[in-house]
Amino acid sequence: MGFFLSVDGREGLDKIVHVVFRVDASIEIGTGHVMRSLTLAEELKQRGVFVRFICREHSGNLCDFLRQKDYLVHKLPPIDYLQHAPKMSVRHFYEKWLGVEWNRDAEQTMESISDTPVDWFIVDHYGIDYKWEENIIEKVGCRILVIDDLANRQHACDVLLDQNLYHNMTIRYEGLVPNHCKMLLGPEYALLREEFFEERKHVKQRNGDVKRILVFFGGSDPTNETSKALEAISFLQRQDFIVDVVVGNSNPNKELIAKICEKHENFLFHCQINYMAKLIAQADLAIGAGGSTTWERCSLGLPTITITTAENQMEMTKDVASTGAIQFLGHSYDVSVGRIREALIECLDNPERLREMSAISLELMGNVKTGGTARVVSAIWEE
Repeated sequence: MGFFLSVDGREGLDKIVHVVFRVDASIEIGTGHVMRSLTLAEELKQRGVFVRFICREHSGNLCDFLRQKDYLVHKLPPIDYLQHAPKMSVRHFYEKWLGVEWNRDAEQTMESISDTPVDWFIVDHYGIDYKWEENIIEKVGCRILVIDDLANRQHACDVLLDQNLYHNMTIRYEGLVPNHCKMLLGPEYALLREEFFEERKHVKQRNGDVKRILVFFGGSDPTNETSKALEAISFLQRQDFIVDVVVGNSNPNKELIAKICEKHENFLFHCQINYMAKLIAQADLAIGAGGSTTWERCSLGLPTITITTAENQMEMTKDVASTGAIQFLGHSYDVSVGRIREALIECLDNPERLREMSAISLELMGNVKTGGTARVVSAIWEE
C-alpha cells in the first residue's frame, strides 16, 4: 500500500483506500466497541481513507451518533427475537450478540457494501469468528483486522489487535490466528483519541489530594453502577470535592442519575460528552468500569476504584490491578454500596497510595507520544 508524508508528519495515501468497520452497540453490548473503532476510524480518515460502518440496529445502537460524525453507516435490520432466537445455534455466549446466524450476518454485510470496493474490513465484534471472516475474504477479496480481547475463538485475519494487558499476553492467541497474522498486543497499541495525547503533554503525577472525583461506567451501564457509586459518595456527606458524573445517551437510567445530581450542589451531570480527556485530567480519583476506559484513565495517571460490569473485563482488570495501577473491587453483582464507600474512605485517607497508583498508571502506558492508534495504522500501511 503506497503512502506519502503530509505536512503535519502523518502518513497519507497515494490512492483511495476503502475501509469498512463491522461493529455493534446496544444496551447489552455497550458502546465501547463502537467508540474504540471510531477512534481508529478518525485516524484513518485524517490520512485520506474512505471509511464506512456496518452496524445492526439493536436497541441502544449508535448509528445516528456515527452519522453525526460524518460517517456513512449501513444499517443492518433490527432483529425479531421471537423469529430468530429459536433458530440460532449459539456456540458461545457472545455469538448471540449478532442477533442472527453468522452466515446471515455475513450475507447482509456483503449486500450492504456491494456498490463499492473494500480493501480492509475491521471487525470489532465478540460474535464474529473465522467462519464469518473466511466468508468475507472469499467473496470480497479484502484483508481483515480483528480487534479482540477474549482470545476464545479462531480468527482468519491479517492483523489482530488486543490493546489490553495480560500476564500471558504473548501466548493468548497461539493456535487461534493464522501464522502470517501480525499481532499488535498491549497498551502501547491502545486506541486513544487525540485529546488524550494533548492532555498527556501537560499531565502531572497526582499528589494524592482529592478535590475532584470522576464517576463513569461506560455509555450504557446496564447494571446501574453509577447510582451505586453516587449513593456511596453521598453517604460521606462531604462538600469539599466536586463529583463529575458522566453517562451516555444509551444509559437507560440517565434521567434518574440526573435527578440524583440535582440534589447535590457538588455533583455535576455530563451526558454524551466529547471532553472526557479534560475531565480525566482534572480528576484526582475515579470510580469506573473496566474495559477500554482503563487505558484512557491510565494514560493520564488517574487513580481508579474499578468495578467490572461485563465478564470480558474481569481477566484484564485483575491483571492491571496486580500491577498496583488500580484498585479492583470485583464484579458488579458482588460489590455493594457499602464496599464502594469503604474503598472511597481508604483512598481519601491514604494519599500516598493514590500517588503510587498514579505513577504506575503512567508507567504502564509507556511512551504515548506517537499514540497507539497511529501505531495500529502504521501496521496496516505495512501490510
